[in-house]
Amino acid sequence: MADSNNQTELSALRHSLAHIMANATQHLWPRAKFGVGPVVEHGFYYDVDIPGVSLSNEDFERIEAEMKKIIATDEPFERFTMPIAEAIKWATDNDQPYKAELLNDLQRAGTTVAKDLDAGELGLPAGDGSKVSEVSFYRNGDFTDLCRGPHVESTGKVGAFKLMRVSGAYWRGNEKNAQMQRIYGVAFSTPKELRQHLDMLEEAKKRDHRKLGQELDLFLFSDLVGSGLPLFTPRGTVLREELGKFTQELRHKTGFQRVWTPVIAKTDLYKASGHWDKFGDELFLVKSQETSDEFVLRPMNCPHHVQIYASQPRSYRDLPLKFMENAGDYRDEKTGELHGLSRVRSFTQDDSHAFVAENQIKEVATALVHASQEMYEVFDMELKFRLSFRDSGPGYLGDPKLWDKAQAQIEELAKENNLDYYIEEGEAAFYGPKIDFMATDAIGRQWQVATVQLDFVQPERFGLEYTDESGGKQQPVMIHCALLGSLERFLSVYIEHVGGRFPVWLAPEQVRIITVNQEEKTLDFARKLSERADKLGLRVSVDNDNESVGKKIRSSEVWKVPYTIVIGDKEIESNEVTPRIRGDMVVNQDAKTYTTDEFLQTVANESKMRVTKTSF
Repeated sequence: MADSNNQTELSALRHSLAHIMANATQHLWPRAKFGVGPVVEHGFYYDVDIPGVSLSNEDFERIEAEMKKIIATDEPFERFTMPIAEAIKWATDNDQPYKAELLNDLQRAGTTVAKDLDAGELGLPAGDGSKVSEVSFYRNGDFTDLCRGPHVESTGKVGAFKLMRVSGAYWRGNEKNAQMQRIYGVAFSTPKELRQHLDMLEEAKKRDHRKLGQELDLFLFSDLVGSGLPLFTPRGTVLREELGKFTQELRHKTGFQRVWTPVIAKTDLYKASGHWDKFGDELFLVKSQETSDEFVLRPMNCPHHVQIYASQPRSYRDLPLKFMENAGDYRDEKTGELHGLSRVRSFTQDDSHAFVAENQIKEVATALVHASQEMYEVFDMELKFRLSFRDSGPGYLGDPKLWDKAQAQIEELAKENNLDYYIEEGEAAFYGPKIDFMATDAIGRQWQVATVQLDFVQPERFGLEYTDESGGKQQPVMIHCALLGSLERFLSVYIEHVGGRFPVWLAPEQVRIITVNQEEKTLDFARKLSERADKLGLRVSVDNDNESVGKKIRSSEVWKVPYTIVIGDKEIESNEVTPRIRGDMVVNQDAKTYTTDEFLQTVANESKMRVTKTSF
């Protein structure tokens, strides 16, 4: 409860700073027009339209100085209400067309659309469909804004803040609307917390997966191929294949069987599943030159797996029936939202679908939870669990009673397995509730990774059934699961988590052999050593360049190779090596010598066991 209270207080602090920033902006540019200014993770933003003015980071010093003046006055935040017709007149008289548009839409449509309109700003509840009679405002000093709050008591109680960036943002997220300027800031209760956050951001820049992806030759993008369509190099493909192998092993242990499905399907499939109505504008459309059929590039895999289930009669003896596929999917993401590997148009899901009887839900879901815990322990990432439930809004399919039942089962599962969980309404999939696995990375950021989802809707829409013990027909429940989620997005998280220092099992190059000279006997010994390593399944390279040993060692360090060995006359005569071990893997600081067979076999064992620290 204390954490919840702290979060509420922090949210009020950040929301208050959004108003103070808007107030300061209006002092500096009196013709400024305002959109919405909600709280976001770590801070706030406000959308502004200043005729004839294009803001940049250089303007932040002026805005922050004006904000500090407002904070120094310690003006109270005063709440008051106004009839909606009067509020519209207020917006019009004060030349605030964006506020007027929101209020007019609200007056016409009622509270059923309030959630879509307000972005945290309007002073009323959402969802019951009632007509709006009044809205709330907040005033501090000479600034008044349409707002539902909450706020801190006064402007002097807003903690520490810093403006970070400004970007373009279409009004209400529609590219047909006017483009506004979105000013972002971060805010915390104390200067110390702010400094810690800014330090984390600096560290995040060093770990940026786009930067490391280029430096370590892992992936690239090509204008000729297209935005959001990553190409993986040989080194990056090692990461993909090793991760794919790992997730398949874990799911295979819980009884999943591999299937394969095509990357295109008729639009009819997604209309039947419900995805067409929900995600139609995200689909890549494909037309046949041979027939009149219309296809889409596959955005997800569940409807395909449903067709495999539906291809023959099923009995209770067949259940649970479990399919898995590392499948390539495609979504037509907006160009402005693409970001490295974290938001792409072509991605791979380690997708799994189990068709179960209702009394098998808990057993199958629990096994998947345990598999994810085993996976993220190997990745050295702490997990929390978000139970993502529906809210009272529209957009969810299926009987609400089934939803209540499913959500109760999920929470019961979380309690029985002693999961560190919290409930968040409004985060469910449109077809059912889910358990989202929230992983914390090395610099304290939290990411949603794996997911286990219950689905009562698609089995009903596709008419799936099985014969029960008494010969009657029953509808199975569908459990969706992805341990990595999108492989590309997981890599964007994991590359930054380890800073490009991959554990030996995942490293594109596990051992680098450096020759001290270019004599034939030295190169021959290095080559034979490399061949023996290859037979053990290791990824090894030989550096026989005509450079100094020191320069070769530094090169290996830059490429973040786990093990480097130097070969000269001493090593050839003794058949022993003293490995140089990457610093993050070291447990024992004493350098030791091993026979070449001992060294190679130990590295092979470490790779097989997927360890993060060395055995040497």
